Amino acid sequence: MCGFPEYDQLDTDIADAFSEFFGQVVGNFEAAARGYSLPAFAVKAVHMLGSPMTMKELGQRFQCDPSFVTAIADLLDTHGLAQREPDARDRRMKHLRLTPKGLEFRDRVEREVLGQMPWNYALDTSERETLLALLRKMIKAERERRSQDTGPDITTIQAGQPASDAGAPDTAHDTPPAMTGGHRAGEVTQQPTPAASSGR
Repeated sequence: MCGFPEYDQLDTDIADAFSEFFGQVVGNFEAAARGYSLPAFAVKAVHMLGSPMTMKELGQRFQCDPSFVTAIADLLDTHGLAQREPDARDRRMKHLRLTPKGLEFRDRVEREVLGQMPWNYALDTSERETLLALLRKMIKAERERRSQDTGPDITTIQAGQPASDAGAPDTAHDTPPAMTGGHRAGEVTQQPTPAASSGR
């Protein structure tokens, strides 16, 4: 099978479980984003910007082309959540930095979103640590595999089409920033959301 190992029913069951699990996670993420009248990819970008990063780095994290990164930056700037800054050493490079409003927004949304994630209320501390270790092991193995692959990166997406991972699904709500409307520039509204349950 083109150099890939054979798969069995266990592999199929794991793939199905991952698909259902991430569907739930993305659903929770999108619900929180809608509570603030923002697309999920914008909230994901705010999460990534815990510290300033270049536009290029943000694009690599999103695995999207530069025009989509520009659209993300424009949306965050419009809502007063982030601003562009020239690099001190190379003014051709632009950093994206959260504003004080953006930092407060990030902290508030993360408390809400993480409180609703299944691992937060379904697993104890030891199980969460094991889950994290397994995820990091798989992430490392996949990075090493890709570093040996000289072919094109099939995960790269086109402008205006968010990466299909948690927090950036390709859904009707996850439209490019130019399509998000109904609110004044700089306005981020909060709507009532269910209280998060710690379950612990």
